[in-house]
Amino acid sequence: MLPEGFIDRLSSFAGNEAARSFAEAVSVPPEVSVRLNPFKNPSAPDPIFDGAREVPWSPYGRVLSSRPVFTLQPLFHAGAYYVQDSSAMYAGYVFRKILDRVGDVSGIRVLDLCAAPGGKTTDLAASLRLRFGDDFLLVANDPVRKRAKILSENVALWGDPCVTVTCADPSAFSALEGFFDIIVTDVPCSGEGMFGKDPFAVEQWSEALVEECSSRQRNILKDVWPALREGGYLVYATCTFEPSENDLNFKWILSSLGAELCPEGKPDFPEIQPTDCGSLLLPGFVRGSGQWVSAAVKTSPQRSRPPKKKLEEILPVLRSGIPAPTIKGKDIIPDPDLPLSLGYERGTYPEFEVDESTALHFLHRDSVILPEDAAIGYVVLTYSGLPLGFVKNLGRRTNNLHPMDRRILMDIKA
Repeated sequence: MLPEGFIDRLSSFAGNEAARSFAEAVSVPPEVSVRLNPFKNPSAPDPIFDGAREVPWSPYGRVLSSRPVFTLQPLFHAGAYYVQDSSAMYAGYVFRKILDRVGDVSGIRVLDLCAAPGGKTTDLAASLRLRFGDDFLLVANDPVRKRAKILSENVALWGDPCVTVTCADPSAFSALEGFFDIIVTDVPCSGEGMFGKDPFAVEQWSEALVEECSSRQRNILKDVWPALREGGYLVYATCTFEPSENDLNFKWILSSLGAELCPEGKPDFPEIQPTDCGSLLLPGFVRGSGQWVSAAVKTSPQRSRPPKKKLEEILPVLRSGIPAPTIKGKDIIPDPDLPLSLGYERGTYPEFEVDESTALHFLHRDSVILPEDAAIGYVVLTYSGLPLGFVKNLGRRTNNLHPMDRRILMDIKA
């Protein structure tokens, strides 16, 4: 059941045909899609990709033929892919077009402002690494501590050491005047794109919520605007179809904050609907859950003085760089996330390849027994050639170093 009055409201700005198509699309189970990590390639094909098709606007996006139990997929825990709606991948497509505009910039700085749970962050990170190697900084922020922790865990699995995860209110970034070359804002919205997945999104929707979100979005953008350099780029995305949260707010950005519309924000695919300022991915026309995306270049001037503070002086940092070891007496204990990092040098520690059952028991945080010929001490377990994490092999038993709060809670068959 859709919220009362929603279809009439959608018809008023999208048309009756679009509203009918949307209602039909959200009445069936949503498709499941993932985005591959181009820097973590398994040694053997994964059966979950049998029959998968490519997402038109994402070179690493795949729509699966069926939904696996991702919790029981070791390669999911190794960061080989991220589960993300195909519509949400369009923001990454627009971002890559903006990178083409930017060109070769040494030490490019990007902010993903409302980043949890990490879908766009991991997409941006892959795009930046493919273009710039290690020569970039991506700050992924979420102001809600619980959500920021989830973001940090997903960034750990993805493994890019050039991503810094922070937990700060958007207003905190105003102290970093002109610091960022690109800011991506997937701002909180009324969430019609979640109707097919989340009953709470249906329950909470109201016209009052739409107006509340529209106002909140303007406040967020106004707060973070000083952090974008003059000539820098904004990528603005929502999972709502409401003009007051999309086109009208974007026009307010152009006129009140000082920006010009970028043509990269307009659609390149026939199934995506053009709007006054951007691209609307509406269920019924696209097979994902929906998204609205646009882009602008900042024209308002910044003051010439340097930022008031450095990044680390104003933001609670949850994760940054290559995970460092802990020293306890004479023992140097490696960080559990080190093998997942793209900055980890393979061969630093002995590795041992395990089968699926052993991998799942490790991820369940069971004590894994290794053969007699396995190295003693800290050993990296791998599955399909990709690191999963550490055990400390004591010979007859092992200590499992997999993080307790990331362990599989489902029962694992012997």
